Amino acid sequence: MRQAGRYLPEYREVRRKASFLDLCRNPDLASEVSLQPFRRFSPDGVIFFSDILVPVQAMGVRVEFGKEGPKIPRPVRTGDDVMRLRRFDPAADLRFTGDILKRLRAEVGDSAAVIGFTGAPWTLASYLVEGGSSKSFAPIKQMMGLGQRTLEGLLNLLADVVGDVLSYQIESGAQAVQVFDTWAGELAKEDYLRWALPAVTRAISGIRRNGQPVILYVNGASHLLEAMNESGADVLSIDWRLSLSEARHRLPHRPLQGNLDPGVLLGGTPDVRRRVRAMLAETGGIAHVVNLGHGVLPQTPIESVEAFFEAVREAGVAEPAEPAEAPA
Repeated sequence: MRQAGRYLPEYREVRRKASFLDLCRNPDLASEVSLQPFRRFSPDGVIFFSDILVPVQAMGVRVEFGKEGPKIPRPVRTGDDVMRLRRFDPAADLRFTGDILKRLRAEVGDSAAVIGFTGAPWTLASYLVEGGSSKSFAPIKQMMGLGQRTLEGLLNLLADVVGDVLSYQIESGAQAVQVFDTWAGELAKEDYLRWALPAVTRAISGIRRNGQPVILYVNGASHLLEAMNESGADVLSIDWRLSLSEARHRLPHRPLQGNLDPGVLLGGTPDVRRRVRAMLAETGGIAHVVNLGHGVLPQTPIESVEAFFEAVREAGVAEPAEPAEAPA
């Protein structure tokens, strides 16, 4: 998933020195917190510290990060609002992300893959239209019916920005990239096919890469798995609501990532080990990227994370990618 963070004392120590946004923009601090879980757990993947809304800021959107999560004081609701957004050059406007990735590549060498990420167009559009997190997604769903041209223009712009940003991350040293479509699972399949899938497909097709794999994550993807398979992504990341055995049955040849419930890590280490073994038994012996189905919860005991890694290694499969803090 994404970067580990709030459950580590060393992360909280760094966090006291800087605001969240300053932390994302400071290559020294961002590199440090990216490497903290790597030093503790030696995962196969190190994902750089950032936030999915950082590129949105470069488009000219004001984003505020507070205790209640990100907030966009001026939501994007009209065609004029979309026209005010801009496509930008990541090498100029997000140079700090390139610096972070380059430092991580130099630090980890061949010990782990450096992973980049962005939000998917639909998820970014949801934040922009809703003005932050949402439970009903009423404004953007209303736009699906009454503002279709505006929504299409917004999604196309965001798809091109996502392609540009991930291309720059790969150019800067990312060896794989992940696209988080956190809110696409809120859509009926018909609406996913009409709105979210074309946008993420356009974004993935726009990535300039030379063999670097693209991972697509959709939270709540049980009803969308076959549609996700048409996105152009190399690996599909699923949550814990869908068993790996069912996912493997439905997509027998597609590489998968996931999918332990992060709530399992709140229990004791024996239960963590049991649940990890049960999850691995469902892979059918097919190569699989072991991970959580969503982000590590802040109150997770470190010994539970350690038990997660140890259980995978004891099973004799590839070491898991770094478990994660939930996407913003």
